[in-house]
Amino acid sequence: VQLQASGGGLVQPGESLRLSCVASGSTNLDSYAISWFRQAPGKEREWVSCLTRGDFDTYYADSVQGRFTVSKDIAKNTVYLQMNRLESEDTAVYYCMADRTFCTIMKTRSYHDWGQGTLVTVSS
Repeated sequence: VQLQASGGGLVQPGESLRLSCVASGSTNLDSYAISWFRQAPGKEREWVSCLTRGDFDTYYADSVQGRFTVSKDIAKNTVYLQMNRLESEDTAVYYCMADRTFCTIMKTRSYHDWGQGTLVTVSS
């Protein structure tokens, strides 16, 4: 499944951004768990959030719990990551990934075929 993330930009601490993740072709995202990952400069990629197949549940890393919300618009075949109260530590390239598995698996699975990410910079 080819996904493309977009919506990044430069914002000040405390502001919000909404990232989008769009699937190519006729892929039905309802059949996949969708995770957001991020990679900050000089750091390893880390898991951020996951929406389960069928939208039954959501999971978040402790660092973003309460500030980020993942959701899906199936009509647009798009998954969103609403990021509120952004902090400088949120600066990273954000990626989305789809997998026919559980979110608990996606958190630690190694992926190789990363699509285009989107850069989020939080700075005053």
